[in-house]
Amino acid sequence: MSSSRRTAVPRPGRGVARSVTAPQKFRAACFTVEGLNSFAVVIYFSYLYFFFRDTFGFDDRQNLALAALIGLTYAAFSLWAGRFAQRCGYFTALKIGFGIMVAGLLLGSQLGSVAGQIVAACIVNIGMCFTWPVLEALVSEGDTPADIPHVIGIYNITWAGTNTLAFCIGGMLIEKLGYRSMFYVPLAVMVVQFALVFWLEKIHPPGRAADGGRPALTAGPDQPAPARAKLFQRLAWLANPFAYIAINTLVAVLPGIARKFELSTMGAGFACSLWSFARFFTFIALWQWTGWHYRFRWLVTAFALLVVSFAAILIVPQLATVLVAQLFFGAAVGLIYYSSLYYAMNASDAKSEHGGIHEAAIGVGNCLGPAVGAAALWLAPQSASIGAWAVSGLLAVGLGGLVWLRLHPAKGQR
Repeated sequence: MSSSRRTAVPRPGRGVARSVTAPQKFRAACFTVEGLNSFAVVIYFSYLYFFFRDTFGFDDRQNLALAALIGLTYAAFSLWAGRFAQRCGYFTALKIGFGIMVAGLLLGSQLGSVAGQIVAACIVNIGMCFTWPVLEALVSEGDTPADIPHVIGIYNITWAGTNTLAFCIGGMLIEKLGYRSMFYVPLAVMVVQFALVFWLEKIHPPGRAADGGRPALTAGPDQPAPARAKLFQRLAWLANPFAYIAINTLVAVLPGIARKFELSTMGAGFACSLWSFARFFTFIALWQWTGWHYRFRWLVTAFALLVVSFAAILIVPQLATVLVAQLFFGAAVGLIYYSSLYYAMNASDAKSEHGGIHEAAIGVGNCLGPAVGAAALWLAPQSASIGAWAVSGLLAVGLGGLVWLRLHPAKGQR
């Protein structure tokens, strides 16, 4: 999708942060909502598969199929939600998103059937589609190319920090408070977020032209030519879905990993969150050091590490190896995700719409990886590791595709 096409003009007062330099209070509030959102959705979605295992007896194949459905839903609705926010206003989209998520969590907390819980999970997922593209746009709206690295760095560190916290303590919350906490803790957070949106709308900075754009990209010492920027945007958009192929497959089979190493839910939360800590610290490093910007060797090295570390985590039977592999896995997905968001926001002017594309690409990965793993386990149920091998092979294909795209860029993008 070309970023040069004319974007719809958001209606005044409908929620676009429109100043060239957003007031510090407004931006801090946006980061607060972002961090809360990350914490809430990780508590719910990361431990959803433990819930289905312990409540309904789901195995890896069934959990992978569930993850594929959730990923498909996210891919379909994120693209539309990003466009909706660009047309109708950021705060309108956030209110709809948080409202839908509250409804889904309330529904899930009261239902006891498999079908009911799957429907509730999809509802929560649809609501989430209206939040991430908008939050990505709000924190970077109105920034110049020179501002983007700093803002995207804080954005990534914020969500990754609360994500890691939730991943680490989620198992402990469930063991101490029961699976009801998986619904009620995120629900309480969502109610707070819903209230904060009204405050954000009230304090959003006025003044900028209503198209919600920013100055056109120009080549400079730290900014590539627009054609090169577009090439790296496409490279990162290819790589990021494959990172989420690995992530969502890993999260879906965490109950199986916990059983293999005889870990409790709390123990799994501690031991299997190491990759999330590694991603968090990778974000901090990439924020402080910009030498990786528009350097293909960093992106391709991260992708290669992704393939190897993913296979090691799911296939190697030694816990110590799994723990070490998580460090490389977290670093790899950290650089790939950071690249995807940075290149998307640095080469586009329709921010929430391109944020929607970024999130839809994540949804594609979230669907494809678990779907391949589930299909492999269905075709060869006698092999416990066949799903891991199948997804590892898919990741290897993605690595080949990344190299091919770099060697055969579109005309004018070399």
